[in-house]
Amino acid sequence: MPSSRTGKPPVQRASRRPAVSRSARENPVQRAVTRARRAWDRPLTAYYLIAGGSTLITVLGLVMVYSASQVTALQMALPGSYFFRKQLLAAVIGGVLLLAASRMPVKLHRALAYPILAAAVFLMALVQVPGIGMSVNGNQNWISLGGSFQIQPSEFGKLALVLWGADLIARKQERRLLTQWKHMLVPLVPVAFLLLGLIMLGGDMGTAIILTAILFGLLWLAGAPTRLFAGVLSVAAVIGVILIETSPNRMARLACIGATTPRAQGADCWQAVHGIYALASGGLFGSGLGASVEKWGQLPEAHTDFIFAVTGEELGLAGTLSVLALFAALGYAGIRVAGRTKDPFVRYAAGGVTTWIVAQAVINIGAVLGLLPIAGVPLPLFSYGGSALLPTMFAVGLLIAFARDEPAARTALARRQPRFGRKRAGGSGAERGPRRWNTMRRRASAARSSGER
Repeated sequence: MPSSRTGKPPVQRASRRPAVSRSARENPVQRAVTRARRAWDRPLTAYYLIAGGSTLITVLGLVMVYSASQVTALQMALPGSYFFRKQLLAAVIGGVLLLAASRMPVKLHRALAYPILAAAVFLMALVQVPGIGMSVNGNQNWISLGGSFQIQPSEFGKLALVLWGADLIARKQERRLLTQWKHMLVPLVPVAFLLLGLIMLGGDMGTAIILTAILFGLLWLAGAPTRLFAGVLSVAAVIGVILIETSPNRMARLACIGATTPRAQGADCWQAVHGIYALASGGLFGSGLGASVEKWGQLPEAHTDFIFAVTGEELGLAGTLSVLALFAALGYAGIRVAGRTKDPFVRYAAGGVTTWIVAQAVINIGAVLGLLPIAGVPLPLFSYGGSALLPTMFAVGLLIAFARDEPAARTALARRQPRFGRKRAGGSGAERGPRRWNTMRRRASAARSSGER
């Protein structure tokens, strides 16, 4: 056995293993979950989700409107891109409204609440005037603007209720009046019932349901007691049952839930069944963009209320799940904005807009899937219809403005520096120190001067 110079055997030292970091010990799934949590917790996550999600939904909606509306346009002796061009024009105008709303201060949003409400009520009352209001698919809810352009004032009633209701509840909270039930309900519920009455005069049950969902969302965010909330919900349910039972058309739509044949319980379920046929024939990845069969006259309203069915047929399960994921991300971001703000108006307005978009998406998709009765409401930001697109994009601009107004988001945006056109903070290049390539050049020359090769 070899020995050392002292005569003692050499000390056997245990070899040290390289330290393994905690992140290296985690498996890839844990690392992915950790990174995802960090990404979700970033200050600008809600801002990017709202801006990016709404843009993707709108762009994909334009593509699907062009694909789903060509046959309908040709059947009406119109150019194949007729509906697409109108939707594109509405999207451009809506984009301007979105940018304007996203740059407005909160005080200006609150100042616009009453003018928008007054204008919505006036236009919704004007619809019922003979010679001014128009009837489309049995609903008297339209006003002609000349030519082929029409407007549906009830769509702007949703935006009016969100802004006005949020401003009303915020002011009452600041005065500590929400502890009394009369201040919780009055005048919010009477004004909401006024809007609902004007809508129901035209027979538009679908828009009335969305407006009711917005009202309940505002009451829930305001902290309405369970008994009060249940009472208002019971009254609305009774009124809804009466309106459904007194209308054969609504009863027929109710009978088509889960129908698998065009004639179910004596009701005409052609649209509901062919929507299921379109989704079923799409498979996993669809038949290809523009290759839908149901849009060739078999599926009514293919580019409006049932555009989700055409999406499923042409883009398959992957396409429909992508749309659902985008709406889920938009809803999550809206809830996050409402939950993190300290401004009461921002909380109620963000919650109202999120309730509006999510509830309308659920009702539309549920009807296409045969899980809910066909309510005749478009898929937000996706279906054809400028009257629905304009106020919805303005509402998305509200969410973007609120997401930018968070303290952490403001700090993160303030730290950003433009990449082009301006010098970065820190002065000139000489003050900041030499660039990396210049430093390495000096090191190389110093090495040559010391005799190294």
